Amino acid sequence: MLQEIIDLQQFAVEQLVSELKKKNEITFKAPTGSGKTFMMADFMNRVITEWDNIIFLVSSLSKGDLARQNYEKFVEYKEKGKFENLSPYLINSNIAGEERLYIPTEHNVYLLPRDLYKKGGRLMQGGMSAFLEDLWKNGKRIILIKDECHIATNNLDNLSDSYFYKIVNFSATPKLARGQHPDVEITNEDAENVKLIKTISWGEEADTVSDAIAKFEEVKEDYRNLLGVNPCLIIQISNKDKADEELQNQIMPALNAKPEIKWMLIVDSDKHCDTNDVFRAKKLPVTKWKDYAKSNTATIDVIIFKMVITEGWDIPRACMLYQVRDTQSKQLDEQVMGRVRRNPRLLDFETLNEKAQQLAMTAWVWGVISDDQRKVFGVKLWDDPQETTENFKVKITQLKPLTKKQDFHLVSFLEKQENKTTHKSIFELGRQLQQVDNQIRNIVYDYATDFTKWWKIAECLPELEKANNSYLCDYEQSMEIKDEVSFALSSHYTCTDQYVEVSNWVWQRRDEEQEFSFDSEAEKKWAKVLRDLSSEAIMHLTVGKNNTEPKYRVLDIKPNANIKEKEIYLWGKNYISNSAIKFEYYLGALHSSFPDFVMKDNFGRIHIFEVKSVNQSGAYNIDNNIYRTKVAELEKCYKQASKLTEQIFYLPVIDKDVWQIKCFHKGEQNTLTIDQFRNFVKAK
Repeated sequence: MLQEIIDLQQFAVEQLVSELKKKNEITFKAPTGSGKTFMMADFMNRVITEWDNIIFLVSSLSKGDLARQNYEKFVEYKEKGKFENLSPYLINSNIAGEERLYIPTEHNVYLLPRDLYKKGGRLMQGGMSAFLEDLWKNGKRIILIKDECHIATNNLDNLSDSYFYKIVNFSATPKLARGQHPDVEITNEDAENVKLIKTISWGEEADTVSDAIAKFEEVKEDYRNLLGVNPCLIIQISNKDKADEELQNQIMPALNAKPEIKWMLIVDSDKHCDTNDVFRAKKLPVTKWKDYAKSNTATIDVIIFKMVITEGWDIPRACMLYQVRDTQSKQLDEQVMGRVRRNPRLLDFETLNEKAQQLAMTAWVWGVISDDQRKVFGVKLWDDPQETTENFKVKITQLKPLTKKQDFHLVSFLEKQENKTTHKSIFELGRQLQQVDNQIRNIVYDYATDFTKWWKIAECLPELEKANNSYLCDYEQSMEIKDEVSFALSSHYTCTDQYVEVSNWVWQRRDEEQEFSFDSEAEKKWAKVLRDLSSEAIMHLTVGKNNTEPKYRVLDIKPNANIKEKEIYLWGKNYISNSAIKFEYYLGALHSSFPDFVMKDNFGRIHIFEVKSVNQSGAYNIDNNIYRTKVAELEKCYKQASKLTEQIFYLPVIDKDVWQIKCFHKGEQNTLTIDQFRNFVKAK
């Protein structure tokens, strides 16, 4: 798994623990597919470790068997050596007659299925209050976790004042009207940027089911060959009578025209479920169909459903959604889109090649009309993309593995290690191996050709990690130029209220408007600095062979200007989607820095900018200790990268409209004012 994903999840959990200490009710918002169950387990484990009298009651509010799924996940995590302080128990009603529902009190995490606390349910007839009363009498404090908290649960809410010490809401779509304003949030953009969830490619409004199937057939073989996964298209239909019309007039004609496509219809009633696969002939129960359809090797191409898989049924191989029904609900749209946004190769994503990674990170969606869709704008390079990419090249860097260190020899290193006086079990060594950095794990796998070698190197993991960390943090030794790349041919951004009109850079919006959004106020202000700097010159001017047709647009031509004497700048925002412009650094593990802006000046020099702000709000502000550590490591990285690539790196920081610009040039670091920066760019 990418270290950026681990960092994002761990930071969110740290914030949750911190907020829990301040407030009696907190809300965590994270998109479907971002590892909510894993983060919930991590959060509970940390709290229980710190407060030994805490009991968690996890209420699964959605339809389906979500409580059992969560329980099985918690047990799986514990069996794999994670979150060992958790002792989960699934509350159930498997009792006979009038016997009182009994819940043992020796566990610390209780999973409560939705049906057990509905009105008139057996648990709500005294069983729940008796259980909670017993816990309180024994000095326990109960924290209620509302999983899928956007769904109302009045019966449990009525118990809150009497028994629940604190309440924690979890959802991809919390209900603001009920006061569930996020205290901690992983945004869609956060999750996309670290490759935790897929980026959405929006289908055209006029596209039919047949168009969606054609797109599915186009990517199916690549999905199998590059990812080792059988993909699927899911089609959401309306509830009740309208569903029959949609099936008869839109969906089945498209499927019947493609008899090679395997499909499955899953609705509320088993007798109305259907498939053209062998399941029907074998008369297997629908629960078996659903279990099979989830597998990465399942051969079902199209799954048609109503609302039965919007929550609680994970199917990572789903990569396309065609929504026939009109939900008129942003929450439902978000929930169903989450089904196709999971990373199908999350655990080993870093082993995929670039083409496979891009495929794994794309979800195709038709028919969803939401605020997010309207706010996502596609961009592409201006008129002659090839000319732009040929004239604009950025040298990117990577960190070499320890095995490439000149004076490091693995066999000699292992021979120098002291023999262990006590030996860990093979299971403990295996767990430690799964927790180390990917580079260390690769060294182990390459060396361990037999069991004896595996045991030898596995027992030396702490020493090997120490040597690896020391080497990678020494950028003069470990850093090397990886490649020379340019802007992506196309990308996209999500609209914010931080926008600037820009016409003199490399990007063009697909709707040809000139208003571009930026991630922060600091970014917006720096974009204005670069825009104004380049507006003093003629942009992108090269003359074609016939000396009449410019291959780039000519902008801001002043009267009587001598074009040949004017400066030429080429600049743009480094949109992360599809970007190859990044620089590796090490902070406990390998990370990639995607700078915010890149510019080429009239002398052919490359300028690279990572913008910061002391005024920035939210999870990652510069006053945060974690973030300060990251910035310090970036400074080390940029300093060596400037020496190695001969490019100029900057960390512009704005404080109350005053810029302080750290500049890294030829391995030296200086601090510039905004005027000094402008003069530096204009002078050779």
